Amino acid sequence: MAVRRQLNDQQWLRIESFLASERGRGRPALDDRLFVDAVLWILRTGAPWRDLPTEFGPWQTVFNRFDRWSKTGKWQRLFKVLQTDIDDEWISIDSTIVRAHQHAAGAKGGARVSALGALAEVCQRRCI
Repeated sequence: MAVRRQLNDQQWLRIESFLASERGRGRPALDDRLFVDAVLWILRTGAPWRDLPTEFGPWQTVFNRFDRWSKTGKWQRLFKVLQTDIDDEWISIDSTIVRAHQHAAGAKGGARVSALGALAEVCQRRCI
């Protein structure tokens, strides 16, 4: 089964050079694009890491790399790079409007009794 890409080619080109593969001991790292697609799948679906489809590779491998990048600040550096290229055309503020019932505001309230006042009143009645 083919993996559905989370990023299109144009989006991938913007971050590809920043994500130079980590060289270290052990097995070669998972393909960078596949790794980013796996992380975006987790974020989009809200699924636990264990439910990551096998097309993305072993979930433990993806999680360990995600965790390592989080601890070293690599995600924050990537976001800073992407921040410089924000297109203001797509910025939106939530404009949800919720209607309130006609009696929801402006009603006259009665005298309020504090909790201590109510407790004192009960004690006076029982103690006398």
